[in-house]
Amino acid sequence: LQLEESGGGLVQEGGSLRLTCAASGSTFRDLTMGWFRQAPGKERETVSCFPRNGFDPSYADSVQGRFTISRDNARNTLYLQMNSLKAEDTAMYFCAVGQYPFCSDSWRSWGQGTQVTVSS
Repeated sequence: LQLEESGGGLVQEGGSLRLTCAASGSTFRDLTMGWFRQAPGKERETVSCFPRNGFDPSYADSVQGRFTISRDNARNTLYLQMNSLKAEDTAMYFCAVGQYPFCSDSWRSWGQGTQVTVSS
């Protein structure tokens, strides 16, 4: 499965961005999908996850209430709507395939990433 992210960019604090992840392959609907981010000098952080097992999506505490993950299985596409962006959201964002049918911090593959920069 190949993943290609888009939608990143430069935005002011309080602004919004919508990230899109286009996935190739026919198994998308059977996969746990999610987003993680990596900022320079910081540990990788799982931002949000949409599990395969039918449970509700999960979010990091740092983005709860501001970010919304969604997926369109017919289009093999994963989205991340990011509202009320803060400077600390600045990072490279990666679309990823989860290791398990439930959400975790383990990812078995990911795309090239899309840069999100929030100016204060």
